[in-house]
Amino acid sequence: MNLSGIIVGAAVFLSIGICHPAVIKMEYHWGKQSWWVFLVVGLICSGASLIVQNQIVSTILGGFAFSCFWAIHEMFLQEKRVLKGWFPEKPERHAYYEKKRILRSDKTQVS
Repeated sequence: MNLSGIIVGAAVFLSIGICHPAVIKMEYHWGKQSWWVFLVVGLICSGASLIVQNQIVSTILGGFAFSCFWAIHEMFLQEKRVLKGWFPEKPERHAYYEKKRILRSDKTQVS
């Protein structure tokens, strides 16, 4: 019986499960400018995936790397979700979000 597919699938599912709340927490605490953390981790995991000899571990590292790359995209979407009120904003960054809301409303009024 070959369990490698199940192992890789579970690991990628877990990596998505790790990245999703990480995006929410990182955007809340540090804002979208923390996207570079996902880039660095993704690049490290990509490089490690190329070096590791074990096929299953290499595949898991590659899957985690691309989950991190997708998290960069999600980081920018998360800020938009906060601006829409779908997620809480950090009180210390209220002025930042208010400025963004004003800029967004100006753009929609011009259109």
